[in-house]
Formats: sequence, C-alpha cells, structure tokens
Amino acid sequence: MAPRVLVSDKLSETAVQIFRDRGVDVDYLPDLGKDKDALLAKIGEYDGLAIRSATKVSPKILEAAKKLKVIGRAGIGVDNVDIPAASQRGIVVMNTPFGNAITTAEHALSMMMALARQIPEASASTLAGKWEKNRFMGVELFNKTLGVIGCGNIGSIVADRALGLKMKVIAYDPFLSPERALEIGVEKVELLELITRSDFITLHTPLTDKTRNIIGAAAISRMKKGVRIINCARGGLVNEDALHDALVSKHVAGAALDVFEVEPATDHKLFKLDNVIATPHLGASTGEAQENVALQVAEQMSDYLIKGAVTNALNMPSISAEEAPRLRPFVALAEKLGSFAGQLTDGVISNIVIEYAGDVGEMNTRALSSAALAGILAPQMGQVNMVSAPVVAKERGIKVDEVKQSKRGAYETYIRITVKTEKYERAVAGTVFSDGKPRIIQIKGIELECNFGQHMLYITNKDKPGFIGAVGTVLGNAKINMATFHLGRLSEGGDAICIVETDGGVPEHVMEDVRKLANVQQVKALQF
Repeated sequence: MAPRVLVSDKLSETAVQIFRDRGVDVDYLPDLGKDKDALLAKIGEYDGLAIRSATKVSPKILEAAKKLKVIGRAGIGVDNVDIPAASQRGIVVMNTPFGNAITTAEHALSMMMALARQIPEASASTLAGKWEKNRFMGVELFNKTLGVIGCGNIGSIVADRALGLKMKVIAYDPFLSPERALEIGVEKVELLELITRSDFITLHTPLTDKTRNIIGAAAISRMKKGVRIINCARGGLVNEDALHDALVSKHVAGAALDVFEVEPATDHKLFKLDNVIATPHLGASTGEAQENVALQVAEQMSDYLIKGAVTNALNMPSISAEEAPRLRPFVALAEKLGSFAGQLTDGVISNIVIEYAGDVGEMNTRALSSAALAGILAPQMGQVNMVSAPVVAKERGIKVDEVKQSKRGAYETYIRITVKTEKYERAVAGTVFSDGKPRIIQIKGIELECNFGQHMLYITNKDKPGFIGAVGTVLGNAKINMATFHLGRLSEGGDAICIVETDGGVPEHVMEDVRKLANVQQVKALQF
C-alpha cells in the first residue's frame, strides 16, 4: 500500500504533483490546518503531514497520529511543531532551511531602505492628497555603518548586498571566524562595538536563551542617537518596551519590524508611532521562496517514505535504513558529546577535531560528525539540525577534521571531540557500552566515567580535602537532590573535575554559592 500524506496548508500544485509522481497517495486539504478538531479527526489516517505555519502540531495532534512517520515544514521555522513530543513518538520532523534565505535578506534590505527614506509614511501622505515634501527628510545609506547581528546564511547575504550599496558593514557573530569575515568583506567586532558604531542595525540570529532581548534598554542606551533598527529574524530579539521608549524619545530614529514577540500582532503600542514600519512576518513571502520550499519539502518527504532517506531532519541525522540500528546509539553519543562541549564553549570556535577509534571509525562517520556538530552549535545557534550543521560550520569558517585510528587504551571503541578557540582547547570522549547507552569516559585528559543525565552540574576544582562535603552541603541546603556524583583528577592535589547529576535544574544563585567554595574554578549547568 502506498504511503499517505496529508497537506494541511497551502502548497503549490507542482509540489503536490511531486508526491503523486513519487508514488505517494496525497490529500490536499489546504484549510484543514486552521481547524484543530477536523485535523484531529483525520490525522490518524496518514503516514506524513506537510505543513507551513498555519497548522499547529500539538501533543494532542501527535497522540492521535497513530501512523504518522514524518512531518515536513515548508520553511525554516518549526515553532508550530512540538519537536520533543514528535521525537518521543519516533516521528521525523523535517524543514527546508535554505529555500528562503535570499527572500528574507531582500526583505530586510527593503525595510532598511524604506526606513531611511520614510517611504510608507510619505506614500500615505501623498495618496491622501498632501504634498509634504519638507516633512519627509531622509538619510542616505551610502557610507553609513550597518551592524549585522548574526552573520550566517541570511546575514551574510544582507552584508553582501549592503556592501554593494557602498555601506560599511560590521558584524557580530560568536561563530564567525576572522577568515570567514575577511572572505565576505565584513569587519568582525564584539557586540558592544557594533552597538556603539552602527548607524543601522539588522538582526539575523535565531531566538535562544542567549539572544533573547539582545537589543534591550542597556544596549539601546549605548547606541548612537538616531540609530535605525531592523528585525526580520525573530520576535523576542528586541525588547519591545525598551524600543518603544527609545522611539518616543527619538534616541532611536526609526524601527522596521517584520516579527514580534506575540504573533499575529494586531494591536501593539509600537503601531501608534510614526517612526515605525511594520509588516506581518513577510520575510519569506515571495513566490520564488514559497515555491522553492514547497518543492523541497515534497521531495524530502517522498524520499523518506519511499526510500527511507532522511534529509534536513531536526531530530535525527541523515542515515540509511540499513545502517540505522547499528549507528543509532553512536549518533546519540556524538550528539551528546558535542552538546557537552558546546555548552561549555563561549569563545569563537576555530577548529573542531572529531576522533573515531576502533569499530566506530568503520561506520557512517559523516552522520556521526553531523550529529556532533549539531550538538556543539545548538547551544548558541538554536535551530541547527544534523544536516545543516556542517553548512553552518563552513559558513562561519570553522575547520572540522575527522581522525580515524585503531583501538587505543582500555575501550574497544570511542569518540573524542576536541573544540579549539582562540583562548583554549577542550576535549571530551565517550563510548557506548553493551547496554546501548552513551557514556562519558574522559574530559580534558581526566579519566571520568558517567552517564548523561537530563540535568548535570559541571565543576572544575583543585583536588583538596572537604570538597565533596562542601558541594553536597550547598545542594542539600537548597533542597536539590543528587542522583549521581562523579569525580576525576589528573593527580593528587591537582586539577580535578566533578559532575553531579541532579533531579532538577540548579538555579543560578545556588551555582553562585558553589562557585564561592574554596578551590572551585568553574561551575556550569548542563542539560541533555
């Protein structure tokens, strides 16, 4: 029996025909995604679900989707899909991350030009029969400094076009290497320097815990008077209350916004200001981009349902059906080791070395390396999957090396990941035991064996008496239960590492108490 796919949002007829041509039985019901009850009633019949942004794939929908194997999002954003719930049910979630980059970049540039010349307000005034030539005095883009926050795929396209307009382009991106910055013609700077130097600021970064409110009251206060801000990336990057106050005071001359913290944004205090341009999340809304992502999602879903091929998946790597059972535990190991290293890395990564020893070196190391890179990059980049991670690393000039060697030491097979920055080098190694569970076996050359827990506290310290009791006392006083406690050291009295698995997250004030303990050097909360 042919696999069945439900298309619950609008896709082109060409995309729908791709499903049919590939041997997939497809039902095109483009308004179904707006009716939760109707979707709930029908979803159990299908192997695949193709969506845009209107369909909300909640845990309740997933619970009813008894046959569902794959969800394909025509576009990059998957805020409307509960990915953890889908993963728990073994449902692959795919997106099309590269189909609308040019369109989004062009929208940001259009917004910047409209802002510089007050085009929307001037147009409305003229159409109303007024001729207020003196009212709408604009500014040139020529020779102005554009600050690009986030210089990945979209940000680098914006930078390229802005350089063509003879603007000076500076960029802040923790993953942008000096070599990549030189290649694309931008000046790499720290965030504070970008904020203080820029005449225009445009954002092209995902929304993560580290980037939320990256433009807030404190940042705005350091900006030039008369700065103009463009956000076509994600709502939440700019603090809307702080922006409102700065626009009212005229410290910020204008803002052009395509995204908002709460969408749809139909009633907002920013809309009452005449120095604000707003569009309803149109960044990817061109015929070319919509067609590109529709065709891509149809091809990807068909390939998965017919051949078992996985492309642009957010919750699993590209793996063939034949090798999946043997490879899956090592994919989990690579991703978790990468996440461990990524969560501990703050500086600009210049080089990543992924070492495969023993039998694992004979496996599909491309998939394993992709999983490791996704783990490393995700803590700062947000939506990075196992397919896009190598592309993201290349865009930022991160050198990635694979090393394969025969068995060495006590373990039959292992993976070691070394992350190098301008200031330090950090390595973590792990293996898969006979129970199929990934384990850490070494950190920074220190032997230490432990499982990955959901909540872990990573502590570096000097090996001195009383340390274990002191940490236990701090956590105990905070009513935080320790599930496991693991120690390793280089030598007696020397550098040591402690990893504590806790039953829940450790609040920042408790970590601060641990940092104050004698001989403690670093404390970091990790999540897996």
